[in-house]
Amino acid sequence: MQAAQGGMAEVELGRLAMQKASSSVVKSFGQHMVKDHTQANNQLKQLASQKGIPIPTDTGTQNKATKAGLSKLSGTAFDRALMNQMVMDHQKTVSLFEKEAQQGQDLEVKAWAAQTLPTLRDHLRMALSTQHGVSHSSAR
Repeated sequence: MQAAQGGMAEVELGRLAMQKASSSVVKSFGQHMVKDHTQANNQLKQLASQKGIPIPTDTGTQNKATKAGLSKLSGTAFDRALMNQMVMDHQKTVSLFEKEAQQGQDLEVKAWAAQTLPTLRDHLRMALSTQHGVSHSSAR
């Protein structure tokens, strides 16, 4: 459930970044999130369907509130807030997937989590780098 809602939220925030970001690097990061998380979401939906597990149809209350808050911002304030959120989200997601990959009970879900982890770790590195760049460029 958390992975499904988080994945959908990453796609939505990626689209928001593509629309609102003032930095081309943040826009590019958003495109990357939409592409990668759409692919992972589709894999998760397929896996859940095979196992008869229902997938949530929306991002959940917390993710909706985050998007609403970010939607009110613009310019470098949006870029900074979005990238701060992306770093926090990906730190939580990497931790969640590491736990599932190591301790998961379902072998297929465990394998999917392990297979997805390198991409999520890469997203975290990109988010940290982009966050650093946005912080420094706006501080000049």
